[in-house]
Amino acid sequence: MATRDPDRKRQQLMEAALAEFAEFGVAGARVDRLARRAGISPGLVYSFAAGKEGLFQAVYEAIAEQTVNAVPLDADDLPEYAGRLYDAGQAHPQVMRFLTWYALESAERPASDAVARSMRDKTAAVEAAQRRGTVRRDKPAAEILALVLTLANMWQHHTEDVNSLVPPARQRATITDAVRRLVTPDRPAER
Repeated sequence: MATRDPDRKRQQLMEAALAEFAEFGVAGARVDRLARRAGISPGLVYSFAAGKEGLFQAVYEAIAEQTVNAVPLDADDLPEYAGRLYDAGQAHPQVMRFLTWYALESAERPASDAVARSMRDKTAAVEAAQRRGTVRRDKPAAEILALVLTLANMWQHHTEDVNSLVPPARQRATITDAVRRLVTPDRPAER
């Protein structure tokens, strides 16, 4: 007799939804195809999420939570943080494709409470690093954080013509060097 395992079914659904949305976005995704990928009935999809839009948002929030846990912010070493975000993007290109769709299809949507809280926490950590003198103070912490996040993910959001300007073996170093130059406080000249 088969046993029911709703947690396993939910995980299968989330993995299938990530694959479907990464390939087609929310507008092009189909619940029946998504259910087939997950090995569940289309009706079961609706017991886990409020339709396709709800599932799209749930996948986004799961990715955000996983990223925060897998790549914690070290505000005193923002270059390496950017490098680790780059590494995560390289290791999970499907996630990066999903995030591109999310940015295109959810631009008007306000950030979820969890994502907004994460951004506030990261901004506060950068502000604390500024007070400690490990991050330059001439730019607001939120601007620095936005630039670091953008630089960390820049190679995943460009076409081959831009990506080919820097060999893949140099891309991570290019990012960490750019972030280092961005955040390192100016030191007074030695006398």
